[in-house]
Amino acid sequence: MKQNLWVIICLAMGLLGGTGCTSSVNKTTDYAAYVNPFIGTGGHGHTHPGAMVPHGMIQPGPDTRIHGWDACSGYYYEDTKINGFAHTRLSGTGCADFGDFLLMPTVGEQHIAYVGEKEDSNHCDYASVFSHEREQAEPGYYAVFLDRYRVRAELTATERTALHRYTFPASDRSGFILDLDYAIQEQTNQQMEVEVVNETTVRAYKRNVWWAYRQDLYFYAEFSKPFSYEVSRDTVRVGTRTEPRCKLLLNFSTAEGEQVLVKAAVSSVGYEGAEKNLKAEMPAWDFEGTRQAARQKWNDILKKIDIRTTDAGQRTIFYTGLYHAHFSPNLFQDVDGRYLGMDLEVHQGDVNDPMYSIFSLWDTFRALHPLVSIIDPHQNEAYIRSLIRKGTEGGLVPKWDCVANYTGCMIGYHIASLVADAYTKGYRNFDVKEAYKACLRVAEYDTTGIAPVVPRWLYPYIMPVARYYKNEWGYVPCDKDNEAVAKALEYAYDDWCISILAEALGDTANAGKYAGFAKGYENYFDPETRFMRGKDSEGKWRVPFDPRRSTHRADDYCEGNAYQWSWFVPHDIEGLAALLGGEEAFVGKLDSLFMASSEMTGEEVSADISGLIGQYAHGNEPSHHITHMYNYVGRPWRTQELVDSVLQNLYFNAPDGLSGNEDCGQMSAWYILNSMGFYQVCPGKPVYSVGRPLFDEVTLRLAGDKTFVIRIHHNSRTNKYIKSVRLNGKPLEVPFFTHDDLVCGGTMEITMSPVPTAWGTRKRN
Repeated sequence: MKQNLWVIICLAMGLLGGTGCTSSVNKTTDYAAYVNPFIGTGGHGHTHPGAMVPHGMIQPGPDTRIHGWDACSGYYYEDTKINGFAHTRLSGTGCADFGDFLLMPTVGEQHIAYVGEKEDSNHCDYASVFSHEREQAEPGYYAVFLDRYRVRAELTATERTALHRYTFPASDRSGFILDLDYAIQEQTNQQMEVEVVNETTVRAYKRNVWWAYRQDLYFYAEFSKPFSYEVSRDTVRVGTRTEPRCKLLLNFSTAEGEQVLVKAAVSSVGYEGAEKNLKAEMPAWDFEGTRQAARQKWNDILKKIDIRTTDAGQRTIFYTGLYHAHFSPNLFQDVDGRYLGMDLEVHQGDVNDPMYSIFSLWDTFRALHPLVSIIDPHQNEAYIRSLIRKGTEGGLVPKWDCVANYTGCMIGYHIASLVADAYTKGYRNFDVKEAYKACLRVAEYDTTGIAPVVPRWLYPYIMPVARYYKNEWGYVPCDKDNEAVAKALEYAYDDWCISILAEALGDTANAGKYAGFAKGYENYFDPETRFMRGKDSEGKWRVPFDPRRSTHRADDYCEGNAYQWSWFVPHDIEGLAALLGGEEAFVGKLDSLFMASSEMTGEEVSADISGLIGQYAHGNEPSHHITHMYNYVGRPWRTQELVDSVLQNLYFNAPDGLSGNEDCGQMSAWYILNSMGFYQVCPGKPVYSVGRPLFDEVTLRLAGDKTFVIRIHHNSRTNKYIKSVRLNGKPLEVPFFTHDDLVCGGTMEITMSPVPTAWGTRKRN
């Protein structure tokens, strides 16, 4: 794929400059220069190159398509036209929303015909051709030249505001189109309002329905140049329904090279909130100052991990991963502390303890939150406090919260994982008792207390069906519920997390009860096929059975098949090994996963099953712990070589550099942890499994001015096996170390080998 000039320059800077580990280097290193925001914008990564700051509430950036799976972030690298620059978007998800308040500069006649019924329905009538050669992206900044209008567009941002800069040609017909009805994918616009406050200021409101079943958003914008205007309203036929359209057409004259700036802010609370956000965060027309401030915010994040390597491509992948890992969750509170709660009412919050949204917990409990617990544990505590408040307001902690909406997306109740992992690591700056109650609530729900604004049709989706195995059958019958095996396996893990919390809090009754539920995975193990398999309400195995078969979101598994899901027992690997017949049988079965044909069967195989090594699917989250399972059965060299294979072959410094959806930072968090040389197999157990370190040296800058240094001897592309490890000068004989070992600071020295060794085969105490 083509690479833009900026990326090439950044790579050259990386080759010349490198990164260091001393404090003096850290103060001067521009880590943002190592980031390539175009990684993941191709393939099915679903990331975007827009301008934003860490966890920003606003994400101004280019929109290149409306429809289809690869429109999830609004931008797709293979596209050749830009519709304009919207202010909201998701990153790396498998579902889309947003694309709100699209702004497009124009020169000449403004074309706004509806093209939804045309073949080229991904592009608006006013879209412009562009080329990647004249496109640039870096943390906190995006720029592109719009060929149709001969306008250079530049974007930067603060937490809640966007600043646009457009360089126009000479024309007496320059202007902008502010498109209120534009939205990514098949959203339904219910309400749209626009008001011209004065000759340089506009405000707007819209309510639409899609993934978020009620999304209210307010917009406030100031222009650096006075304009004349026209409001265009009409209706269009979309399938069987009629939808309103609303666009604001702005016009003015420009001289050659004249720059017109636009300041914009959003709020989910109201017009006043959007205006306050703008006045507080964007008081001046200082584009370069805002751009540099955004870059500094990214450097403050990226400098938390310093790597030393001669491989510029791997450095770029690493820091781009760290960049993507700080997109979500997103800030969801105005500067005055007000926010929209899960009851869809406005609440007054604490400006020093803001609310967040966009919690893709099914993905991020696995690696993103464990990563944050290392490099910014107080931020992770803030996420938990936010989720607890959401549960109080809405009646239940959401599985996937999207701007104060229960989406009901995915399975499990992984708030239990976040709370248990933070608690066992000693991070407890949240109401532990309320958190524990929230975990019990989602595990044993009823419909009382759920916010009345939640549509009743959503109830089966926003809440788990744990009642099946906790009350009636003792398992989830496949003829009573969809994705029964996957749900039950995740319930068992989450219940183990609850048992850990119960024991720590002295609730012995629930500790025993949930420890029993944690063994529920045993109900799905079929000793004949040696896979986790669906069982119906009469206790009979699902027939016919094919472990390769997948029917996306409509079978006994979730975005996977029996090959992948049979390994989701992270809390009891020893128990799973026993079911399989002991360590040797376990290893044989595990080998078969990676050695099997990658062929899938079924009419609608899940597109999420990607990044295949045999039947191991790295492109989707349920597989992410599996390579480290060899460490538990005395085969650490297999973990090392498989982790190396994933790191080297499934992540690239290219637009299609991810093997699956980024999923709000999870795919990148896996890379970050594993490239440093370790991974947490079971959040809730504060233990890290040693894998294959990729870099010559890593320095983790921790809370309390502590550092943890991982130094690699004889590191090379071929030396992927570990010969020896010393932790703070003492030999480490097992392929595990604890969270305390890491956060207390120190040094781990790893010596590598070109061939497998006996290191790490010693049994754990």
